[in-house]
Amino acid sequence: MAGYASVFRPGLFDGQVVIVTGGGSGIGRCTAHELGALGATLALVGRKMEKLEAVAAELAEDVPGIKVAGWSCDIRDEVAVAATVTDILKRWGRIDGLVNNAGGQFPAPLSQINLKGWEAVVRNNLTGGFLMARECYTQWMVDHGGAMVNIIADIWGGMPNMGHSGAARAGMLNFTETAACEWGVSNVRVNAVAPGWIASSGMDTYPDWMKPGIRAMRDKVPLQRLGNEAEVSAAILFLLSPAAAFISGSCIRVDGAVPNARPNYALPKHRKSKAFDGFHRAVMPKVLQEE
Repeated sequence: MAGYASVFRPGLFDGQVVIVTGGGSGIGRCTAHELGALGATLALVGRKMEKLEAVAAELAEDVPGIKVAGWSCDIRDEVAVAATVTDILKRWGRIDGLVNNAGGQFPAPLSQINLKGWEAVVRNNLTGGFLMARECYTQWMVDHGGAMVNIIADIWGGMPNMGHSGAARAGMLNFTETAACEWGVSNVRVNAVAPGWIASSGMDTYPDWMKPGIRAMRDKVPLQRLGNEAEVSAAILFLLSPAAAFISGSCIRVDGAVPNARPNYALPKHRKSKAFDGFHRAVMPKVLQEE
């Protein structure tokens, strides 16, 4: 199997330690693969150790000699997050980058979301990201600098049927902007990436009633296709890289211009946009294979 086809130069992240939360699947898995292919030492964080170990095994096969390990952690647990960051520092001795990717939600209209469901999603997508960022900052980056990338979502104009997630991720964007200001004194850059409709394994977690809508998404995209994990990973790695040394408090949208489409404009049908297929282990979601 050929390796990761990154657009970035080999060895770009040599000697750097990067934490990837939610590193056991989807965008997190892809990002870990690209970082590993470019020399990074990886700390994969997630709740299910078996998923992290599977990704670590893939990386060991693809990048002989890579330094990678997994940490099982519920990012909503303040004590667990602090202990995990401490343990990563004991293991690898430094933290140069944080990819705050872990999150999750369930589809429901606002009127049917109870307090427990609301708080679970907000803690997953906002509180957990804050805790990871704070601990990386206070335990290491405050004295050594670093870069953080917070993964949010296509929140522009609201998120019907995902209102809890939209509110949390909008909060994460504001947190990104605030942290970029407050932590600049430590040479810590904090940015966000907002994926739109990405053909990732997460699409297969939604109920059957959403499948027709998922398959119809590409017709609502000005580029007339869905994005893929590698296209999100490339944006993340750019923001972690030295090329983004003067970029902080920003958000890169990876969405094919969906927020710019308007109801009064009929999108022309075309197939001119070609995806960047950098991830050699990418698998098309089952829901799209059923088209």
